[in-house]
Amino acid sequence: MMTKIKVVFAPGSLDSFEGTQEELDELVAHLQEILADGIPADAIPVTPEEEEEMQRLFDKQEKLQ
Repeated sequence: MMTKIKVVFAPGSLDSFEGTQEELDELVAHLQEILADGIPADAIPVTPEEEEEMQRLFDKQEKLQ
């Protein structure tokens, strides 16, 4: 059984998105659809440094909530 992938955006990562809320919702839905069957073969892996930075941002965001 494959683990379901959760799509999470880093705080502020979509601040510069210039589309409508509907377009943003469609983009997120499309990404979830792409990842529904697992990570695509042509995906670029995240480096350990990038992963640490993302975790730091997520932790910071959780403390603010």
